[in-house]
Amino acid sequence: MVFHSICTIFAGDMNKKDTNDVVRRNVTLLSKISEKEASMMPAIEAPLPSVEQVKEIVRLVKSIIFPDYFNKRQPDEAIRSYYIGVHMEELMGLLTKQIAHGLQFCEDCKEIRTKEQVYQEAARLATTFIDTLPEIKRLLYTDVEAMFYADPAATNYGEVIFCYPVMNTMTHYRVAHRLHELKVPVIPRIITELAHSKTGIDIHPGAQIGEYFSIDHGTGVVIGETTIIGNHVTLYQGVTLGAKSFKYDENGNMLNIPRHPIIEDHVTVYSNASILGRITIGHHSVIGGNIWITHSVPPYSRIQQSKAVDAGFQDGAGI
Repeated sequence: MVFHSICTIFAGDMNKKDTNDVVRRNVTLLSKISEKEASMMPAIEAPLPSVEQVKEIVRLVKSIIFPDYFNKRQPDEAIRSYYIGVHMEELMGLLTKQIAHGLQFCEDCKEIRTKEQVYQEAARLATTFIDTLPEIKRLLYTDVEAMFYADPAATNYGEVIFCYPVMNTMTHYRVAHRLHELKVPVIPRIITELAHSKTGIDIHPGAQIGEYFSIDHGTGVVIGETTIIGNHVTLYQGVTLGAKSFKYDENGNMLNIPRHPIIEDHVTVYSNASILGRITIGHHSVIGGNIWITHSVPPYSRIQQSKAVDAGFQDGAGI
């Protein structure tokens, strides 16, 4: 009530002219392109990528790869083919457009100068990506299978596809990773960050992840750019596959070199373990929860923290 009264008095003291002057002054200030702002914008004046359209790209990929789950189920293969064809055509158009908008951030694309050249390159990249959709589908179905067998709470495959955050994340990741391999700027990061914001699982599109990959629960998992993960690997919530330190060039600029772990086949990493640096976790190893590892471990290792010791403290004595 007091706050409302103060606001009423304040509004009464400020006439319309004062308000308009404040608005006009700040519109003028904010309309000027600052030196800092200009340095962060691409040199080519073109539309920027659309986050909403990138979301639609991933939705279309889901409808193509999991057609019975994200579309009306079509038992007739000819009808199924028709709907997938429609979605594929829409995907091609959207992807070409968004790649074209992203190419203005490409520092190695100086030979692409005209709008026509940009769209020709974008169409080529989009076509190459679409040609890999069967392999992306194969990998995602191995992830579904891995998650189903890793979690006794999963009652059927549909539950994994519909409900599990790892499948949402891995769909985004596997799409983004392929675009990253094609050196498409910006778009792959938008795609993985969409999944990150929704699931709490942060996978850089540059990470290399094999088949039959699963993340149980998932919240808080971080997988860095140069991480390499083999086949049949399972992570639990809170796992970090990160960098331990960074190297710099003579000008003090951070070097983008391999700095994240290599996880070999058939490794399980339990919750809140941090594996840091360019180290190797040997195949068929099990890493216990709440472990901090900065050195390589051989195959078939079992790493766990020391057991708690009950020293019989009473009333805080000895602490």
